Amino acid sequence: MNTKQLLALSAYFIVFSGAAYAQADPAIGVWKTIDDKTNQPASLIKIEQVNGVLEGTIIKTYPRPNETPLVNCNLCKDDRKDKPIVGMKIMTDLKQDQPGVWSGGKILDPKEGEVYKVKIATEDGKKMDVRGYIGVPLLGRTQVWYKAEQ
Repeated sequence: MNTKQLLALSAYFIVFSGAAYAQADPAIGVWKTIDDKTNQPASLIKIEQVNGVLEGTIIKTYPRPNETPLVNCNLCKDDRKDKPIVGMKIMTDLKQDQPGVWSGGKILDPKEGEVYKVKIATEDGKKMDVRGYIGVPLLGRTQVWYKAEQ
C-alpha cells in the first residue's frame, strides 16, 4: 500500500469512527422526566444531535390524575407562546464538552414559561442530570431524567 492509499484509508477511518462515536453518545435518545412534587413521570423528551448540537423535544406528557393537562405553552414569552406542548422543542444548542456531557444550551420550563441555561451529564446512559440555571450553574436546580425503555 502506498502513502496516498494509507492516508486515504486513515482519513476514512477517522471520519467514520467519529460519526459512529457521535451517534453512540449516551445523552442521545428518549428520556423520562419526573415531576418534582409527585415523583411520577411527567413527560418523555427525545434528545437528538442536529448539526453538532443537541436538541430536546417533548414527545409525550403524563398528566396527573384529576389535573387539567397542560396542552399549550400559555406562559411562554417567545414564539412558542400558545403552541402545543407535545412536539415542542424545549432544549436547544447544547454543545459537547466530553462524551455524555453537554452544556451551553437553553431549556424551557413549559409550566412556567421560563427559559434557563442548561447543562446535562450522563455517565451510564440510564440516568441523566439536567441542570437548569440562571447566570452560573451554582444558581440552579438539577433534575434527574431516566432513559425510557424502548
